[in-house]
Amino acid sequence: MPADDAVASWDAEAEDYDLPADHGLRDDSVRDVWRDLLLGLLPDPPASVAEMGCGTGTLSVLLADEGYQVDGVDFSPEMLRRAELKAAGRSSVRLRLGDAAVPPLPEAAYDVVLSRHVLWAMPDPADALRRWAALLRPGGRLVLVEGFWSTGAGLRADQTTALVEGLGRAAELTRLRDPAYWGRVVDDERYVVLSRG
Repeated sequence: MPADDAVASWDAEAEDYDLPADHGLRDDSVRDVWRDLLLGLLPDPPASVAEMGCGTGTLSVLLADEGYQVDGVDFSPEMLRRAELKAAGRSSVRLRLGDAAVPPLPEAAYDVVLSRHVLWAMPDPADALRRWAALLRPGGRLVLVEGFWSTGAGLRADQTTALVEGLGRAAELTRLRDPAYWGRVVDDERYVVLSRG
């Protein structure tokens, strides 16, 4: 598991984490564009999805509501507590406390590994991505929503694409410039990389 200060930091973020439009997806129009984007990248339900760094469970619940089986992993107990509240009554969502860098999930068990703004934060993104790819069944997909933000944090699209190609996998890049995804105009680099097995 990450250091205690990292866990404490994300626990502290949990209370306000869903306030940005793209985090909580409380605005129906923002939620709809994310649902449409993901449904266009994922195989048909009831495919199984492992969400790395699921946070408060927004995407896990969105996908479960579309018929997917979702296992979400996060190292923040407070984020997971909030995710459990969102997922209440949904047997198709299972949430696990664990480090996304070394996910506590079975290998070759998932049709999709999904992460949103998580790969950049891994201590060793290449190693994390290798572990994530090992979770996939033959023909499985990696769906990596990432960015390089105005703060200077993140991964550029060419970096993420190179990480995926370093696994011997093809990478399809889609830029996410439309303000509809974020609930506002953004001037930094945001994108999704899809890798089909």
